[in-house]
Amino acid sequence: MIPLPLRTLALAIAATASASVFAAPAATSLTLYRSDDNALYSAGDNGSLQSGHAVARETRQLDLKAGTQDVNLDGLPQYVDPETIALGVDGDAAKVLSQRLRLGQGQYAALGSLIGQPVDVTGTNGETLATGTLLRADASGLMVRDTSGAGERTALIREYGAVKARGVFQTGSGLQLRVDANRAGRANATLSYSTAGLGWRAAYVATLAPGDGCKMQFESRASIANRSGRDWNNVQLKLVAGEPRLAPSPGPRPMMFNARAKTADAPLPEQSTLADYRSYSLPGQVDLPDGSVTQVPLYDTRSIACERTSLYETGAVWTPQQPIIGRDAINSGGPEGISSTLQFRAFDSLPAGNLRVLVADRNGTPQLIGSSYVDDTPKGGDARITLGMAFDLRANRERTTFTVDKNGRTMDEGFRITFTNASDTPRTITVREHPQRWRQWTLASSSSKPSAQTTDTLEFKVTVPANGKATLDYLVRYQWTADDQPQG
Repeated sequence: MIPLPLRTLALAIAATASASVFAAPAATSLTLYRSDDNALYSAGDNGSLQSGHAVARETRQLDLKAGTQDVNLDGLPQYVDPETIALGVDGDAAKVLSQRLRLGQGQYAALGSLIGQPVDVTGTNGETLATGTLLRADASGLMVRDTSGAGERTALIREYGAVKARGVFQTGSGLQLRVDANRAGRANATLSYSTAGLGWRAAYVATLAPGDGCKMQFESRASIANRSGRDWNNVQLKLVAGEPRLAPSPGPRPMMFNARAKTADAPLPEQSTLADYRSYSLPGQVDLPDGSVTQVPLYDTRSIACERTSLYETGAVWTPQQPIIGRDAINSGGPEGISSTLQFRAFDSLPAGNLRVLVADRNGTPQLIGSSYVDDTPKGGDARITLGMAFDLRANRERTTFTVDKNGRTMDEGFRITFTNASDTPRTITVREHPQRWRQWTLASSSSKPSAQTTDTLEFKVTVPANGKATLDYLVRYQWTADDQPQG
C-alpha cells in the first residue's frame, strides 16, 4: 500500500464527513472588536492568523445525572482562549468542579475529535482495514480497537485512505467538564469565552458629485469577518468601536473566503456608549458562515459637504532644543509632487476603517481615485485622507536667502517655490510650510499673503494658471535670547 501524501489524506478525511463545522447553538450573542488585519478579510490560504477578538455567550442544554459526572460541550471555535471560559448553570442545578479545553488544532484535529467513537478505516483501494473504536490519531498512525473479526484486538494503522465516522467530524475545540449535579434532569447553562478569528472594521464609500464644489454621497458599512473555524447562525451581534486594550488571543486557522453582502435597506444598528468606546447593536439575528465577510449598514447613505485640496507640504511640526544656525543643517529642497487630499466633517461617530473615493468618468461610470484609512472620528470632528499624487502638478523648492547675525541673535531664511500646472484648468495649491530652525520666528515678507499662520505652520494659497507656472517667495526671521545656545 502506498502511503498517502499529507494533503491527499486531509482531503480524504474531509470528503467522508457529513459536516466539518458546527453551527452556533440557539440564543448566542457575539461581541466583536475592531481588527485592522487585512488578512482577516482577504481570500486564500493565509496560514495561521493571530488577529481578531470576540466574546461569545451561548445557551447550552445539559442532560444531567445526579452526582459527579463528565460532560462534553463540542462545536466550539477552533481557537478559544481557555482562560476566559466560564459556565454558569441556571438555578444552581450543578457546580463545575473542573474544566479542560480540548484544542482542535493541527492536521489531526478532525480525527482527534472522534477518539472514543466507532469508526471504519479503509485503504486506498476501498478495502476495510479496521472497524471499531478510535483510540488515538497522530503522526504515528491510527490506533483502533478492532472488533471486525473474531475477538477483540488493537490495530495500529500507519497507511490508510479514509476514515468514516457514524457521527460528525469536528474541526473546532471541545470543552470537557466535570460537574456535580444536585438532581437529574435537563438544565440550561450559559457558556461564555473569548475567541480569535472574528473581527470587524468600518468600510466607507464616497462618490464625489460633479461640478466645481465638493459634495459626496457617503455610504457607511461594517465589514464582519469570520475565520474562527465554525459557522455562527442566528446570532445577536454587537460591534465595539474604539481601541480597548486586549490580551492577545490565538489566531484562527485558514479558511475559504465567501463574501456575503446585506441589502442596502436593512435595519440600521443601534449606537450607544460603552465606557470610553462606542457600540453598535445590530437589529435581528445575523448569520456568519465560516470563511466569510459579511457587510451590514452602519448609517443611512447621505450627501455631505467636503473639501478637496491640492497640498504641497514640507517638513513637519518639530521644535529643536537650540536654534539651528547651520545653513545646510536643514534641507532646502522639498517634495516634487503635489498630494490630493479630501476632508469632511463627521456627521456622527465614525469608527475607524477604509474609505474608498469614487468619481464618475466622462461616460458616467464611477471610478476609484483613491482610498485611505480613516481614524476613529467623533461627531463634529474632521476626517482627512490623502487620495494620491496629482498627475499634472509639480513643485520645485529652493533656498534664496540665508544670513545669520550672531551678535544680534537673528537669522533670516528665504525660499522660492515654483509650481507648474500641465492641465487645461487653473489649479489652486495649498502650501504648508513648517519653520523648523527655532520656535521664535516671524514672517518677514512674502509674495502672497498667508491664508493661515500658527506657532509652527505657515499656509499659503497659490493659484497656478492652466498650462502655466506660479511662484511663491517668502522670508522667515528667527530670533533667540542670550540663554539660548545656537547649534550648527
